[in-house]
Amino acid sequence: MYDFFLLVNNSNMDYLNKLKKLKEKMDDLIIKDIILKNNTLNIINIETLTSSNDINFFILEKLVLLENLDTNNLIKYLSNFIPIVNTSILKNYEELKNRLYNGFTIILVNNKTIIACETKINLSRGVSEIDYEKTIIGPKDSFVEHYNTNLGLIRRRIKSHDLLTKTYELGEFTKTKVALLYINTIAKEKNLKEIDKKLSNIHIDGIIDSNYLKKYLNTSKSLFPTLKSTERPDVACQALLEGKVLILVDNSPEIIILPTFFIDFFHTSDDYYQKRFNITFIRFIRLIAFLIAIFLPAIYIALTTHNPDSMPIRLLLSFQKQRASVPFPAFVEAFLMIISFEILRETDIRIPSSMGTSISILGGLVLGSAAVDAGIVSPIMIIIVAISAISGMIISSIDAVNSIRFYRFILILFATIMGFYGIFLGTILIIATLCNTKSLDKDYLYPFSPIDFNEQSDAFFKF
Repeated sequence: MYDFFLLVNNSNMDYLNKLKKLKEKMDDLIIKDIILKNNTLNIINIETLTSSNDINFFILEKLVLLENLDTNNLIKYLSNFIPIVNTSILKNYEELKNRLYNGFTIILVNNKTIIACETKINLSRGVSEIDYEKTIIGPKDSFVEHYNTNLGLIRRRIKSHDLLTKTYELGEFTKTKVALLYINTIAKEKNLKEIDKKLSNIHIDGIIDSNYLKKYLNTSKSLFPTLKSTERPDVACQALLEGKVLILVDNSPEIIILPTFFIDFFHTSDDYYQKRFNITFIRFIRLIAFLIAIFLPAIYIALTTHNPDSMPIRLLLSFQKQRASVPFPAFVEAFLMIISFEILRETDIRIPSSMGTSISILGGLVLGSAAVDAGIVSPIMIIIVAISAISGMIISSIDAVNSIRFYRFILILFATIMGFYGIFLGTILIIATLCNTKSLDKDYLYPFSPIDFNEQSDAFFKF
């Protein structure tokens, strides 16, 4: 499908000379001159953004048929020989350049009348399987780096005239297309106005990915994320049906969901494809894993440092026996192991996948076993840190995982100083932070605080 836009020159601007000056600094800008009777046509396009085959077939071959027309008839009949989907009048040279940088081919007639034809080349990958938000059952397609493809994946699932979009062009240099997507009859008007205001007030050099927008859309200074990114079209559609709003960004394979609440990070798309009893059980498993990820290292440090009388005597003796040869206090031991795991995790993410297994085996087995044999760390500490780290990865959102990392260190510090009293104070700090956090117009702990009985059917329990 090709879109064509007619530009009428109301001022005597020399477009051709401006484009030729632009060509001096752009090797991929092509200007081709064509003579048709008494008319001079200039075909201008950026080679790296346009399809040569489309230009040859849809433009050049059609222009040959207009060779015997005078200027007035040439302009009049161009639209009949070139397939036109829709037309609009452009007013200035900046709009001409904008079309050129977006993959359009410019037809300049006698340096006065301009027709811009969309001949974009497909530079995006096709729809592929999901990388991070994997599920057992359900759809396997994921968003890609193409705006129209992502919007099509959503419209294919929600076939309603109430599914509306509002588009923006953000970035002084990138001119990135950003869209606000919502269901008109479900989404709250107050939320739409607030997000629209935030997007309209963004003035930066460029938007390369949807993650660039997070700091402008985030409604709270809390470490817990108040918005969520997803690469799954089915998750995005579920959010729309719940009255939430999507932010689509061209060239980004992730879509932002607003508002996002604490409970949303314990839900997955699998939850809507399985029996409710299984889902309720799995959600509580996720909650337990979240608590283990944050509290387990701190509890171990409190037990071995300040509150050994809280353990059975046999367990205490076992811990003391394992730590007898370790020269560091429990806090330093835990800190070294957690940092080592985070380094290993970052290395596993950055290196090629073919080397990831080897690095994991080397770091997890060989180095861990060597550290125990050398008396640097105790076996129980490796178990504690490993269980805590594995439990933290049950949540796919990297922003939520980062908040877990931070509060894990905070609780370890409190437990080192005050034992269980420190853990108690740290827990109060976390709860207070969650209670004071808002996502758009609602509390972050919604539907638990304030309580909403209508939403309890799909909170932790699945009715």
